[in-house]
Amino acid sequence: MDSRYEHFKDFSAGPLGFAEKRKIWIEISDLSEDEFDAMQAANKARQDRVPKVGDMAPDFEIERLNRDRKRSGEFVKLSSLRGRSVALAFGSYT
Repeated sequence: MDSRYEHFKDFSAGPLGFAEKRKIWIEISDLSEDEFDAMQAANKARQDRVPKVGDMAPDFEIERLNRDRKRSGEFVKLSSLRGRSVALAFGSYT
């Protein structure tokens, strides 16, 4: 490995603390320190709104796919299935 990039080795899982990773990230990105800190704060705020294990799922409406995995035009709302077992498979069928 080129010695100029040695500090990227095991960047995510390595022993570097957040302050050291922040310094490297700012060094290699086009973000200012303030922009980086604002991005981190926004990410933390978003994570704080994510449902936790054991929380009720937020209600949503989604289009069903037909047996050929094509759009059906039929929509179902999660709350309409209350009391029934529901399995959600997320992914791309395109």
